[in-house]
Amino acid sequence: MKTIRDLELYGKKVIIRCDFNVPIENNKVVDDNRIVSCLSTINYVKNKGAKVILLSHLGRIKSEADKEKYTLAPVAKRLEQLLKRDVLFIPKTRGVEKELANLKNGQVALLENTRFEDFPNKLESNNDEELATYWASLGDIFVNDAFGTSHRKHASNVGIANKLPAAAGFLLEKEIQQLQKLENPQRPYTLILGGAKVSDKIYLIENLVKKADYVLVGGGIANTFIKAKGYNVGRSLIDEESVEFCQKLLAKTDKIIIPVDVKVANKASEEASERTVKIDQIGAQEESLDIGMATVRLYCQYIKKSKTIIWNGTVGYAEIRKFARGTREIAMALKRANALTIVAGGDTAAILIQMGFKGEVTHISTGGGAAIEMLEGKELPGISVLNK
Repeated sequence: MKTIRDLELYGKKVIIRCDFNVPIENNKVVDDNRIVSCLSTINYVKNKGAKVILLSHLGRIKSEADKEKYTLAPVAKRLEQLLKRDVLFIPKTRGVEKELANLKNGQVALLENTRFEDFPNKLESNNDEELATYWASLGDIFVNDAFGTSHRKHASNVGIANKLPAAAGFLLEKEIQQLQKLENPQRPYTLILGGAKVSDKIYLIENLVKKADYVLVGGGIANTFIKAKGYNVGRSLIDEESVEFCQKLLAKTDKIIIPVDVKVANKASEEASERTVKIDQIGAQEESLDIGMATVRLYCQYIKKSKTIIWNGTVGYAEIRKFARGTREIAMALKRANALTIVAGGDTAAILIQMGFKGEVTHISTGGGAAIEMLEGKELPGISVLNK
């Protein structure tokens, strides 16, 4: 696969597909990790004397009102601060030739949210041929640096890449290299799996349970496994349609390690009164919202002896501080581990960065869905198109 190192960039118009799908509040970016992750590619292309044209999506556009909510204007402002230079923000997705005509070598422009093309018709998400042709006409070279959308076949990644000389940016290259290390992992190899629904991760579980030595479960996924074991889970979040799948899996393998205790409350609230109980003591009106400390100690034993660890999904309702301890303790264990440690998942990554663990594990992936599909063994169209 070609990377931007393989291309002659000077004087060229280079379209870079970034992943600036970041949280915005009061017209300000509140977590710029994905923007920062693209800076090395943007700076490299800019410093090589190319004209830089950036594309990205933000959120999902289902109405005209969403266009005001999901404009990339705040991203442009944050990008200017990070690059320490002006960024030409063009609040359109088409008809931008006049604005780009005056772009000079080394200058950076950002077009409006590519998903504005998804309302009223899903042109971006359906890889519309005419839209991809138009965007490709704006540049000479295409660079994909948006790992987070590489599992999607959209006009702004696959569509453009089919029409221009295309290569991977540094972020995309790094993501692939780190996740490929899991193809032949050092052992013991441990998967930590959290999040809400088993059904969202059936393929991941089926693929990795064959490869991993241990699978430690938490969050809503753990609740479903606990119910599959025959215990009462009260009002806990479970994936009812996956209980039978979990029962069959537990009968087939002893690799699945479930919690021995959980933190429960009558509701998921900072004000709720919580208690820690064994998994056979969950009250009928209670819900399990975090793993307990006995489970943390058990899981840390597996983490300590592991040489390769991948983590997808928080092990509790980590958005609420009192139910975030399990996730924090597991993160601390990964920090101390003598192992390759990879965090794959958008929500998990955001929470760990917020907790201060950026740089404390081997790699935090910027793409949740893309990382999961790559681990499931699926082909990612945004990457495979670059290999043509």
